[in-house]
Amino acid sequence: MANEYLYGAYGRLGQTIARNAVQTGTVPVYVGTAPVNLVKGYKTHGIINTPVKLINLPNAQQTIGYSGDWKQFTLCEAVSAHFDNILGNIGPIYVINVLDPDINRKMPEDAVNISLVFSNGQAVIKSTTIILDTLVLDGLVEGYDYTVDYNYASGTAIIKSIGANRITGAVDASYLEVDFDGINADAIIGSVTANGEYSGLGALQLLYQEQYQICNLLMAPGWSHIPKVYNAMLTASEQINGHWDAFVLADIPLEAGENEEKVSIETISEAKAWKKQNGYNSERSKVFWPQGRDNIGKVYHLSTLAAVEFMRIDHTHASVPFETCGNKQIPVTRQYFGDASPNRGFDQITSKELTSNGISTCVFWGGNWVLWGDHTAAYTYGADVDPRAIFDVSMRMLFHITNSFQREWGTTIDEPFTKQLRDRIINREQEKLDTLVAQGALIGNPSVLFLESNNSTEDMMNGDFRWDIPVTPTPPLKSATVYVAYTEEGFSAYFDGEG
Repeated sequence: MANEYLYGAYGRLGQTIARNAVQTGTVPVYVGTAPVNLVKGYKTHGIINTPVKLINLPNAQQTIGYSGDWKQFTLCEAVSAHFDNILGNIGPIYVINVLDPDINRKMPEDAVNISLVFSNGQAVIKSTTIILDTLVLDGLVEGYDYTVDYNYASGTAIIKSIGANRITGAVDASYLEVDFDGINADAIIGSVTANGEYSGLGALQLLYQEQYQICNLLMAPGWSHIPKVYNAMLTASEQINGHWDAFVLADIPLEAGENEEKVSIETISEAKAWKKQNGYNSERSKVFWPQGRDNIGKVYHLSTLAAVEFMRIDHTHASVPFETCGNKQIPVTRQYFGDASPNRGFDQITSKELTSNGISTCVFWGGNWVLWGDHTAAYTYGADVDPRAIFDVSMRMLFHITNSFQREWGTTIDEPFTKQLRDRIINREQEKLDTLVAQGALIGNPSVLFLESNNSTEDMMNGDFRWDIPVTPTPPLKSATVYVAYTEEGFSAYFDGEG
C-alpha cells in the first residue's frame, strides 16, 4: 500500500541498485567493526567474531549493516571500496566483525527515550548507533502493531504501522545504543580460548575449517596503525591453521599517541621516523601513508584501496598474484593528512623519499590518482635486504606457491608414499611452474627437486619427505630511463647529394 494518496501517473527515483561485483579467487579478510546493531536478529545470524562472506553492496547491508561513519564502523570502508567503487566493484571479501551489541551497549539507565510522531502510518529515527532489536514502543507490540526496518541510504530506522488500527500521532519509544568504549586494540587482536571460542584476529583460523577458503590478504583499516595490532596481524597471517600464509596491508597513522600526547604525522620525514621507531618493517607486509580522499569527502585508508587493486589485477591473471598494486588508479582526488592539516600533498618525485624507505603512497600520475610503491615494508634503499623482500609481488608469489602445494597435496597425506606418488607430485608441481613461467609470473627455468641430500633416511623412516622449488618471481618495471645524446652528425643532411 502506498504511503500517500496517489491519482495519476508518477515517476520516482529509487535507491541505487549496486553494480555487480567481479568475483575473484583472491581471498581478502578484513577485521574491524560493523553496524550489526542495525540488523534485526543479529544474535542468530552468525556475524560476530567469525569470518563472514560478502559479495556485493545489498548483500553486505543485509548481512552486517552499513554506515557512513567509517571511524566507528571500520568495516564499512571496505564494503564501500569493494562494492561501491566508481572504478568497478570487486569481491567477494570476508570480514570479521568484533562489535557485539549484547556486550558493546550502553546501560539501561542510558536508554534513549523519544516521542515518535507517526504520519501516514510511519515514523523514523535517524541513528546509526540504535540497536534495532531493543526498540520498544509504549503499549504496542512489534509484529502485531508495527514493523521495524532500516534504510541504509538515509541512515534511518523505519517504523511502519500494521494491523487494523493504524498508529497515529505521538507514541513514546525507547531503545539502547551501542557503546564503543569496550572496542579497542585488544578486541581487534582477539584470541582463541581453551574452550574453543574465537574472536578478532583469532577468528581468522575459522575461515579454512568452516568455509574452505585460504586468506591471502589481511587488513584492519582504522586499526593497523596501532603497533600491537600490526604485530598481531603479522603473527596471525603466518602459518594460518599451521599451513597458510597471507600478506598484510597496513597503514602508518596520521596521528599517533593518546589524549594530550597525541602528535600529528603530517610530513614525509615524520612518517619515515614513525615507521622506523615502531618497527613496521616486516617482509610479510606492505605499509601505506597518508590516506586518500575522494570528491565527496570520503576518506580511505590506502591499505583498503591496495587490497581492492590487488584483487582487481589478480583477477586479470587468473588469481596469480604476480603484478603489484603500484601505479593502479584509485577513486580519490587528493592525498589526505587530516582535516586540520595544512599539507597540500606531494608529487611523484618527492614520493621517492617514502618508497625508498618501504612506504607506499598515492600520487597524481599519468592523469590519474594512483597507488605508488612496489616494495614490502622491509625494503630500504641502500640497506642489506633479502632479495625476496624487495618487491611485494615476490613475497605474494612465494606464498601463492606454498599455499597451492599444501592445498593440492593435503588430501594425499597418509597415502603410501610410492615412487609413483613421488613422481606424480613432481610432475604436477612442474606443470604448475611451467604454467607460471608461460604466464609471466616466474622467469627462468624453475624445476621441482626431490633431493637425497634433503631427505635423510631417518626423515623418510618417519614419513617426512621434502621437495625444493627454487623460483624467481618476475620483478616489476620499477623504473625506465632513456638516455638521449646530442650529436652534430645531423647537419650533413643539408648537403646530401652535393659533391
